[in-house]
Amino acid sequence: MHVTSQTIEGACAFAWRNYLLLHNGISENDARRSALYRYVVNLRDTGEDDFDLLQIAAVAYLKKLDELHDDRSARLAVDQILAERLESRIAQPVTSLQASNTKRRSEQHGRQIR
Repeated sequence: MHVTSQTIEGACAFAWRNYLLLHNGISENDARRSALYRYVVNLRDTGEDDFDLLQIAAVAYLKKLDELHDDRSARLAVDQILAERLESRIAQPVTSLQASNTKRRSEQHGRQIR
């Protein structure tokens, strides 16, 4: 499946709506929203194309960003969550490609300078 901008927007909108429901007083244009969009676009750029996983990653990213207060740490934590989820779907033939993409993302984030 080819990931379109609508897919990315949909995953981000889903996560952001849920985030706003749980966090009263957060502005619609909070910096976390643009950070979320950058993260989901990065997932697409590294080869992730599963809409369900993009939604899960988007929700998890916002949660981890709140918990860890650091973009790099949140990305690494979500990459680990995605890797575990992909391992649980090991029976699917595309999983090995997705798992390698997740591992590559994790390695890329690990090399980034804070």
